Amino acid sequence: MKKTFIAAALTALMVLPAWAQPKAPGTDYPNKPVRVIVAFAAGGNADINARLISTALSQQLGQQFVVENRPSGGGTVAFETIAQTPPDGYTLLVGALGSH
Repeated sequence: MKKTFIAAALTALMVLPAWAQPKAPGTDYPNKPVRVIVAFAAGGNADINARLISTALSQQLGQQFVVENRPSGGGTVAFETIAQTPPDGYTLLVGALGSH
């Protein structure tokens, strides 16, 4: 009986701190619409995949994900758009980086 009590007490000591943790910052993300910049033309594989994933994320997270296509040579316009936005996680990029 003493071993059972000690085992239960040790288990409680390990589990209780997990319940006492405060809410982590940023757990209400997203609380405004999210932009998804696609570096390819509309109708292509990247665009279709971005729209499918955005729809699923909208349903899962309860916030709108807006897909914007910014096609250009090598995705320059899309990458420039991303570089000029604040790094707050509300602008995402679907693109490709080449090795050459």
